[in-house]
Amino acid sequence: MEVQETRVQTDRVLTIPNILSMARLVGVPLFLWLILRPVFGGPNSDNWALLVLMLSGISDYLDGKLARKWNQISSLGRLLDPAADRLYILSTLVGLTWREILPLWVTGLLLARELMLLVMVAILRRHGYPPPQVNFLGKAATFNLMYAFPLLLLSDGSGWLATLAAVFGWAFAGWGTTLYWWAGILYVVQVRRLVKADAVAD
Repeated sequence: MEVQETRVQTDRVLTIPNILSMARLVGVPLFLWLILRPVFGGPNSDNWALLVLMLSGISDYLDGKLARKWNQISSLGRLLDPAADRLYILSTLVGLTWREILPLWVTGLLLARELMLLVMVAILRRHGYPPPQVNFLGKAATFNLMYAFPLLLLSDGSGWLATLAAVFGWAFAGWGTTLYWWAGILYVVQVRRLVKADAVAD
């Protein structure tokens, strides 16, 4: 959820957008269990996993839309929404890599970016700053990846539909990974400027 600084924030917890974000978080372990069932000898539940992922995408859109429309932007929501995004990306990476749908080098690229961002957050906290806001570029990257992952999961089959899903899935994965790193580099530049400004002020 992209939040503008000019909007009034609330400390309310039980808002509709926050409830949607909480529901997305609850769906993370369910999604991971569904996607990994075949690995542990269970039935293929990819259709159910795709449904959970689709519902997550819809709720991700709605929580930001409703928060802005109903003026229910909250401090908790600013934490829950990106947390849910990252947990879905992480769980999907684990599932798709475990099932050998996603190569290790792609997983490594995305995890390296997350590690870089964790280091930036630690530096910001040390200087008394909150975590960086989710910007438009980061949100666009997440949307691309959230399109890519279900398509790649759908490509793990045979027939024309699987072939088509693979083509579009890898296209979205390429765009998403590129934008993900671009957004990450912008965060690094932002952190560097803040730290440099602090050094000058001291």
